[in-house]
Amino acid sequence: MPGADADRILDKALELAEATGWEPLRLHQVARALGTGLDGIGRHYREKEDLVEAWFDRADRAMLAAASGPELQAMTRTERLEQLIMAWLQALAPHQRVTREMILNKCEPGHLHIQIPAVMRISRTVQWIREAAGCDASYLRRALEEVALTSIYLATFGTWLWDDSPGFEQTRRRLRGLLAGTERISPFRCGQTPSDAAAQRPPPGDQRSS
Repeated sequence: MPGADADRILDKALELAEATGWEPLRLHQVARALGTGLDGIGRHYREKEDLVEAWFDRADRAMLAAASGPELQAMTRTERLEQLIMAWLQALAPHQRVTREMILNKCEPGHLHIQIPAVMRISRTVQWIREAAGCDASYLRRALEEVALTSIYLATFGTWLWDDSPGFEQTRRRLRGLLAGTERISPFRCGQTPSDAAAQRPPPGDQRSS
């Protein structure tokens, strides 16, 4: 029987889930569609929930790849966060409905065994967003920043799951509003860029001598 690598297994599972839905999908169906045995699946994924983790890991990698572009470094801190979070969501966009079903499945009562790891997954993604955006706050300010960014990330993700607007414009507007609101209360201490400095510089004619 031919082998199947982790990416092929995930792609086939997502393809099948588009037709059957996520909950009814079974690993033996994925194995059969790939022409391999369950042992071929088990070499990469211990259980079906591991496919969900791999799907979100793929979004993490896409977001980090977006962070490597030089244009991101010229943006303000809120622009960077917006671009990174939207890059994460765009990576999931080809299977938005299946992604929604994955999340709804996690939320079902009695699924504590997948809900607790989901909390750790959220924290990990938020930490990668902070790193990619160059956030460098420490101690109490870091904790407050993480709470604020986690809230923004979850609210934006929740909007995106049901967003059918062109280009997810509704999600982007929600994200921009949330970021703007947080900036007014407690600005993120992300690595300052020329755009940040220009935004903070007083306008000509407003200089005050000491």
